[in-house]
Amino acid sequence: MNTQAFLQETPIAETIGESDMANAIRALAMDSVQKANSGHPGMPMGMADVATVLFNRFIKLDPLHPQWPDRDRFVLSAGHGSMLQYALHYLIGYPDMPIEELQRFRQLGAKTAGHPEYGHAQGIETTTGPLGQGIATAVGMAMAERLMRERYGENIVDHYTYVIAGDGCLQEGISHEAIDLAGHLKLSRLIVLWDNNAISIDGPTSLSTSMDQKARFLAAGFNAYEIDGHDVEAIAAAIAAARSSDRPSLIACRTIIGKGAPNLQGTEKTHGAPLGAAEIEATRLGIGWPHPPFDVPEAIVETWRNVARRGADERREWCVRLAASPHADTFKQAVQKELPAALFDALSAFRRKHVKEATKVATRKASEMALGVINAATDITIGGSADLTHSNLTVTPGLRDVVPTDFSGRYVHYGIREHAMAAAMNGIALHGGFIPYGGTFLAFADYARGAMRLSALMGQQVIYVMTHDSIGLGEDGPTHQPVEHLAMLRATPGINVFRPADIIETAECWELALRHTDRPSVIVLSRQNLPMLRMTHVDDNRSARGAYVLREPAEPRAVTLLATGSEVEIALTAADILRGQHKIAAAVVSMPSWELFEAQTPGYRRSVLAAAPRVAIEAAARLGWDRWIGEKGAFIGMQGFGASAPAPDLYRHFGITPENIVATVRKLVNKE
Repeated sequence: MNTQAFLQETPIAETIGESDMANAIRALAMDSVQKANSGHPGMPMGMADVATVLFNRFIKLDPLHPQWPDRDRFVLSAGHGSMLQYALHYLIGYPDMPIEELQRFRQLGAKTAGHPEYGHAQGIETTTGPLGQGIATAVGMAMAERLMRERYGENIVDHYTYVIAGDGCLQEGISHEAIDLAGHLKLSRLIVLWDNNAISIDGPTSLSTSMDQKARFLAAGFNAYEIDGHDVEAIAAAIAAARSSDRPSLIACRTIIGKGAPNLQGTEKTHGAPLGAAEIEATRLGIGWPHPPFDVPEAIVETWRNVARRGADERREWCVRLAASPHADTFKQAVQKELPAALFDALSAFRRKHVKEATKVATRKASEMALGVINAATDITIGGSADLTHSNLTVTPGLRDVVPTDFSGRYVHYGIREHAMAAAMNGIALHGGFIPYGGTFLAFADYARGAMRLSALMGQQVIYVMTHDSIGLGEDGPTHQPVEHLAMLRATPGINVFRPADIIETAECWELALRHTDRPSVIVLSRQNLPMLRMTHVDDNRSARGAYVLREPAEPRAVTLLATGSEVEIALTAADILRGQHKIAAAVVSMPSWELFEAQTPGYRRSVLAAAPRVAIEAAARLGWDRWIGEKGAFIGMQGFGASAPAPDLYRHFGITPENIVATVRKLVNKE
């Protein structure tokens, strides 16, 4: 039978079943990918039955209120199958996902991007695509759910986190860290639906893995179920069992990639390319879909819309419960991440006190002291560290540990899992109710990098506390001494990188990290003690402008010394020598945040940088500094990796000294 005859002769079934609902997903996925001539039809077609059962029978959401705090979270960790999510959103009735958006799949400006992108379309809980990030982020969402349920009760917080993950998600190393953490914490409302189709881009997964995933998840503390991913009753039974468990769950759904495509299903050919017109025609015949591209019968759409109607009823019932709850006001404040004004007053008083006392501490210690003020003033901060608590100094008095049997605490021991810690903090931030911060060494930003990039891409308020920021950490040597990491982080759009020079700037940078709610912040901190550099207290947060003149000479500038962090002290000493011994007037500029400085007006930037030659001093790579020092400027810092030795010896060895600054300046201003 040809397609035209098929369309004319096949009647629409009067009773809509889940097979019809699933076939709507298959048709929309293959049609959208075909029209775009780009995309991944195989996963949506293979997981259509699982997704249909999940949404039709279980999931709780309201498309008209996509930010409803007690909605279930759905994470498409296998983000290449984005058409699965877009098809669901059209069918359920998200207002911003009409059929025209599916027809614009992967086109410029469309909400239907190549991978799900947070903020581009309603109901997308997190950006996915980098495999493994979705499942690890979902662990953070499940953590946040459990933390909030402990505080506000099940009447207000009663939802699940569902993940669809593929073989790629489970092969990526981050998944091991994430499931280990989830199993340890017994995050029982985390349910992972594994698209177990045994196919990856290169071909059968047997080409590269023999892992028994069920055994791996069981070893991590999960329940694990194996089902036929095309048997709707088996799917429903497994989800129901997982929902009643006291542990997180893996449901291994044995599926056929590209199911319904008679000549290509079960092969890698359906993974990342359109099926082609002939195969789509054959698929329509095979699955009994007598409808033109992008045409879903009204009866099927209306059946899908029951998901939204059920969710709307549940949301209205929840609103009644919230209104009656004694926790209603504090819950709303937490969801909005409202910080009390008293917190910022306390930070200002903290700065005033330590200017007066001229406190000399490492900036990691200064961070701990500022955090003590912050954590005492608000309970929506959730701290943690990747097994470096007493090096990062991220715990403060009164912060109790989060443990499997008690989620009333506020400090998470993430273990030696930088990848998963960063992703879980994204999940906590995305879930809402908390501002997460977590610590590791700056050198290990390499491990956290994937999730840090997504923090910036999604504009999430995640605060990364990264200590041991330079060769100043000393004897641990070049493996732990970050050199290129500041350049890497500064090159990332949408992230604030702070490297404070003393206790005052550290408190200011913490304040800015809390005030900037639309982006992540990295606070880079020293191991070694640093003197307090401000002579007087000012109410204004001087770090808020990114860079400022810390010392202006009485005479016209002959040179401007630009520095960050521990090198600002060195620049000040060099300026003293230049003035006292060589009659050279040197201004010293502290630059705690390049990003905030770049955001200032051209006039302000000119007033700080001035016209005199400039020398930059930073115990890191030069990359990026030339934009500030100009063609006639000089750089004093690292030209390669560090070495193992006490910090003072290393600074002398690598020439990051006042004496070298003086010599460089004298050559620069022709005073040799």
